[in-house]
This record gives sequence, C-alpha cells and structure tokens, in this order.
Amino acid sequence: MSLRTFKHEQRIQIAFSYRGVQCRELLPPQPITKTAVTLAAGLRAEIQRKIQAGTFRYSDYFPDSPRARQFDLGGRQVLIADRLDAQLQVYERQVANGQLSPSTLVGYRKAICGIRMQYWRDKTLADATPSMLRDWIGGLGLTAKAARNLLTPLRSVFEDALNDGLIDYNPFDRIALKKLLRQTTKASDYEVDPFTIAERDELLKHARADERPMLQFWFATGLRPGELMALRWSKIDWIGRTARIDRNLVAKTEKGPKTEAGIRDVDLSDEAIAAIIAQKPATFLAGEHVWVNPRTNTPWETDAQIRKTLWEPLCKRAGVRYRNPYQVRHTYASSMLTAGANPWYVAQQLGHVDVQMVFRVYGKFIAQDFQKPKAQGLRLASSGS
Repeated sequence: MSLRTFKHEQRIQIAFSYRGVQCRELLPPQPITKTAVTLAAGLRAEIQRKIQAGTFRYSDYFPDSPRARQFDLGGRQVLIADRLDAQLQVYERQVANGQLSPSTLVGYRKAICGIRMQYWRDKTLADATPSMLRDWIGGLGLTAKAARNLLTPLRSVFEDALNDGLIDYNPFDRIALKKLLRQTTKASDYEVDPFTIAERDELLKHARADERPMLQFWFATGLRPGELMALRWSKIDWIGRTARIDRNLVAKTEKGPKTEAGIRDVDLSDEAIAAIIAQKPATFLAGEHVWVNPRTNTPWETDAQIRKTLWEPLCKRAGVRYRNPYQVRHTYASSMLTAGANPWYVAQQLGHVDVQMVFRVYGKFIAQDFQKPKAQGLRLASSGS
C-alpha cells in the first residue's frame, strides 16, 4: 500500500498479485486519514483472501479498471455457443488426425447441436453458475449414460475456459455430479430379450440362402454387429477353430476395440464352422470380408443396413416378434449361461473387460453349476423370452 501524489490530490494505492500479474489500483478520492489507511489495508487483505479462495472477481472491486476488462470481460462476453462450436471443430480435427473415431464425433455433434444444449447457447461463460448447472442436469430426463455423453462437450468448454483464464472456477467442480446423476437420471428402458430356440430356428428357416450362413454364424458366436461386419477370412483359424476378433466397424469406419479385452479369439462351434464353410463359395476368393451385403455383394457399411435390408424383412417373413439385431448377441450369451457355461469364459468370448457385466446383464440366466461348454454341438437353450 502506498500514497500516489497528483497535481491536485493524493490517493491511496493498493498492490496485490492476481493470476501471476502484479496489480496496483487507486482507491476513490478521499481525505488521507488514519481511518482511510486502515480501511485500505483491510480492503487489500479481503482481496487477498478471496484470491486465495478462488472467489475474487476483479470487476466487483474495480469496475472501471483496465485490469477488470483484462480479467473479467472474457467470461462475461464470450457466449457458450461460440465455445461449443469451437469445441466441435476440435473434435472434427481430431477425427481428421485419427485421434477420434467418426462415430464418437457423430455423438458429440448430436450433443452440441441438440435441443437440450440450446439452453446454454445464449448464455455467457460467466452466466453459468453451479445452481443453474444442477437444475439443468436434473431436468434432462435421460439415462445416466446418455447424460454423461451429453455433458462431455460442455465439460470440455468449461475446463478450457478456466485454463484460458476466462472464468474463475469451473461450475462442474462445484456440483456432486455422480450423486446428481444417480438421483435424477432414469433407468434404461433397454431390455435383454433373447430369442428362444424355436424363434431362432424360424429365423434361420426363413432366411434366404445367401443370408443364412451369416445369421447362423452370428447366433453361434455372439459378435457385436461391427465385429461381424469387419471379420476377414484371414482371421479364421481353421485348425484351432477360432476367429480372431480385433476390428470393429462403426459409422463406416473400422477401428480397434475400446479395451484390450476386445481383442480375443472366439471359439467356433460346429454350427459356426458349418456357416463359414457354406459362405466360402460366395466370398472366400472374392475379397477379404467374410460377410457381405448379399444384395450388393459389397461389404456391409453400417448395422443400419443389416437391420433395414435383412433383419426387419426376415422377422416379418418368419413371424417372429421383432427385437433389434443386437439381441442375437444376448441370445448367444444367455444360451451359453443357461447351458452351464462358466461366466468368466462367456465374458472372455464376448470381449468384456471383466465378468461384472455378465452378472449384471445376464444374471438370471446363469446356471448354478457352470462349466466351460464344449465347442462341439452346443445347442441354444430356451431363454424363456
């Protein structure tokens, strides 16, 4: 603290360090008295306490100072919409550089451009308070997983804004997000609803000759749709009777699995071997992919293609109650467990990191006395769906 002498007056000046910058500010004109000096010292101490606590806002104390414009006006002037759009551009560059998958970009774009995010687009960074964030998250009406996906770009916006010095704190750091999601999100309405033996047989019976091998193989291996579409002939071990699964096709782009557990050797039963033998004349010499779209004789590009051109018409022909194609994977898992397969073995075959998901998703299908099933002749057990 010091006195500054001007032509017509003296004024008290206080000094402090804020965000690594040495700041000096003149107090309003007033008589220089012992009381004024004491109050100035108290003001400086208060500012230092708030800086230490991370709650100091420059413009609250010195609204006309150039320093206030330097430190505060970024957050007060920058629209969240602009930062969200910039974040989307970051994601697009990451896809171009191979650091982000196109399917993940699709999800982020939906989150940023979706109706729920409109709430923030006309607000500035400084407008966002923890209470506003809590209220908005509490009213999303989404599952916990969907809510987390939606929040990812917004969290990145506030993290970057804090690092850029545009805001004094990240509002996400001041909410109990895990607890909030647990209390306000809804349970997923997706149901594991596997096919019975009779339904499976009807589907295979009504499949066209050029569709049947892929369906039979799918029911016998439980691959993810993207893994099925990406499977190459070079990954089939005829002697060891396994298929090496190390690629997944998502949004027309092949990529590796999310976890190391996703890279695995799936055992091929007699039914699976018979299916790929039946497929050999169609694609073994024609190209790399085992399974292709029989209508175009070109590799499948999306799971939506399978659903719309093959699966939906097949369910109608077979008279089988419609469930989405992913239920084929659930049918494989539930049938293995009902037949007494070891849950740890099933988890490995499915490509799960651990067995917890098997117990959580398929617990009601787990037989009490389980064992590793024999690869020969394992028959789908009735799931009672």
